[in-house]
Amino acid sequence: MANFVKTFVQICNYLQDPELVARFQHFCGVEGTFPDAPNAPDSGVSEPDHPGLRKRVQQGAQSSDAGVGNGAAGDGPTPQVNGMLGDDTTGPDGSSAAADSETTIAKPLRRNSLTGDSGQEFLIHNKFLFYLFTFGTELGNEMFFIIFFPFVLWNIDALVSRRLIVVWAWNLFVGQSTKDMIRWSRPASPPVVKVEVFYNSEYSMPSTHAMTGTALPFCLFMLTYGRWQYPFLLGFCVALSWSVLVCVSRVYMGMHSVLEVITGFLYTLLILAFFQPNLGRIDNYYMMGSYAPLMIVVSHVGFGLVAFSLDSWSTSRGDTAQALGTGAGAALASHVNYLLGLQLDPPLSSLPLTLPSLSVSLVLRSMLRFFIGVAVLLVTRMIMKAVTIPFLCRLFGLPMDDVRQARQQMKVELPYRYIVYSVVGFSCVCFVPLLFKILGLA
Repeated sequence: MANFVKTFVQICNYLQDPELVARFQHFCGVEGTFPDAPNAPDSGVSEPDHPGLRKRVQQGAQSSDAGVGNGAAGDGPTPQVNGMLGDDTTGPDGSSAAADSETTIAKPLRRNSLTGDSGQEFLIHNKFLFYLFTFGTELGNEMFFIIFFPFVLWNIDALVSRRLIVVWAWNLFVGQSTKDMIRWSRPASPPVVKVEVFYNSEYSMPSTHAMTGTALPFCLFMLTYGRWQYPFLLGFCVALSWSVLVCVSRVYMGMHSVLEVITGFLYTLLILAFFQPNLGRIDNYYMMGSYAPLMIVVSHVGFGLVAFSLDSWSTSRGDTAQALGTGAGAALASHVNYLLGLQLDPPLSSLPLTLPSLSVSLVLRSMLRFFIGVAVLLVTRMIMKAVTIPFLCRLFGLPMDDVRQARQQMKVELPYRYIVYSVVGFSCVCFVPLLFKILGLA
């Protein structure tokens, strides 16, 4: 038994080693432009007087002019351009970085959400893998969820979409809360190249991208197999490919160690094992329970308060409230739809469902519903953001000239996320389908 435990610990240490991430990045054609004498990387161990997140934020703020660990800062400021910068392979020091015409200088696509740091340049020797894993990591970001859930809800199967939202919200809550309890830092850079820096100030164990990238495809497979007609092997392969792409992309981006990704994958399988026999009961209670609205609000807001009390402000806190707010809004909307007789799921006698034959009119109608609906959601989100933050700042007597600073306070961030995204979730499930009926697009 002692030998087994020792071997297990050694394997975990190996899988957590940032050098393993760096070797994988190098194999995939990612090369950092590290300075000759970099500062000592963050070890990921929290000091007693400086919890991990605060320590990383302080370091991020101090090094924001130099970027996040990907290279030398030169004599002047690095141009603030994100994404691919072109095929010029001249390194930051003015020397030729590579002779390969396929090499491209790139920068992280988005700034760090907490420090505003835009990251440093790195070299891409394999553009196909760069675009593939960039796509993979976007499958776990907000914009994908804004597109994916509504498309399934409005064009494919409302029941499946409602239940996916339930699993997604609680899966993300469990993952983000676990991060704030374990408090492991991101892989050290150097040696890891930070292809992404948006979540770099957040804790990393487990990978919540890996969790959502596993929960959504496998839950989709779990909900649709037997309900829709398609081969088992096809559904399983699509779910597994989707999950693997998201998981591997997080290592490629330098955001997670292999151990954190594997842990996120396995953690999600446990969560799905809980939801699989209970998801139907949860969905039915949300729709028909007499006290469902009260329970929805209390549970989603209550657990959000628990998550917000685990650590100081971070993107993980905001993501948790955002997911729970969306879940609460969608659940309340499903209850309203049921009361108004708008929740028209197909009867059990019609199962299994078959995909309709593709036609020009079907595609046009689906695309029209999708674009009108998403436009409504984006406008709703924009208006709610513009109204909510100033209102909360006035309510609590906070200056409105620094939105980032104001949102680091729980009394602003928590109601802001809940108000904005509960309205978005409600609009997605209730208001937009009603609009389709009015427009004759239902």
